[in-house]
Amino acid sequence: MAYEEYRAWIQPEGDAAGEAVEEAAAAVEDAAEAVEGAAAEEPAPVNEAMEGAISRFTDGDISSEDFSYLWTNVGFPVVKAIVLIIAVLIISGWVRKLVLGITRKAKVDETLARFFGNMAKYLVMVLGGLAILSTLGVDTTSFAAVIAAAGFAIGLALSGLLGNFSAGIMLLIFRPFKVGDVVNAGGTTGKVESIELFTTVFDTPDNRRIMVPNSEIFGGTIENITHHPTRRCDIAVGTDYPADIDETRRVLEKVAADVEGGMNDPAPVVYLSELGGSSIDWSVRVWCNAADYWAVRERLTRNVKVALDEANIGIPFPQMDVHIDGGIKQG
Repeated sequence: MAYEEYRAWIQPEGDAAGEAVEEAAAAVEDAAEAVEGAAAEEPAPVNEAMEGAISRFTDGDISSEDFSYLWTNVGFPVVKAIVLIIAVLIISGWVRKLVLGITRKAKVDETLARFFGNMAKYLVMVLGGLAILSTLGVDTTSFAAVIAAAGFAIGLALSGLLGNFSAGIMLLIFRPFKVGDVVNAGGTTGKVESIELFTTVFDTPDNRRIMVPNSEIFGGTIENITHHPTRRCDIAVGTDYPADIDETRRVLEKVAADVEGGMNDPAPVVYLSELGGSSIDWSVRVWCNAADYWAVRERLTRNVKVALDEANIGIPFPQMDVHIDGGIKQG
């Protein structure tokens, strides 16, 4: 069946819906033909007109129409671009100062505050640059695609650095430690010299400088040794089994109470920990200022040894009793 016969069979004459469909189809066909015709037309010779105006201008034979054409297509876009460049530079500096002021009022770390300020400045400059290129007639779509592709490639190449960077930001925001604290983190124990965006710098007690990636610090256990103003010194000591327990306690309590640098609040504690294999084990606990920890610990250890010697209470070394059943046969 031919198409015309099929259409006549499904669409009786006078069918309004069928006529509307036909009119719509005809309109679509006309629009398609118009688009094809517009695409087939050659673009206006803009370059030729520009070259002609510039040639007449260099020859000194320029009319008011040529001057108006050059101003509209060359002079005004250039002046507008210059004005936009100046405006972008001013606005970017103002945005940087604004972000710095907000972050400093929020008591954000100075390093992080400057980073946020610079990032805001560069963002404004990039957006302004795209706007300036658009003003000059440059298609910025390709630039946006290039920037996105470059950002993706850089992100893949610098994944490790980005991990350290994000960890550094978290350290600066949550502040588990500050500069000057003694910290055990990332397999290093030392005083924090500086907290950077990618690394944290430590100075060890033997005066070595160690830089640890922030991802190793933030991703592990952090022990801030000097976070609190006071610390507790714990001295473990073992005494002979024949020694009197109450007398031993009195000797150790006197040492703990009299040690130089020790605190009375909280009070010192002498704790009987366990009955070991070779000795009766005690723990002497004294509180002190965190800055005096090592000095107090050394004094306490010395005073415990001297006091036990004066009281004739021995500190035994590990011992083992060996029993041989049946005795030793003589050869």
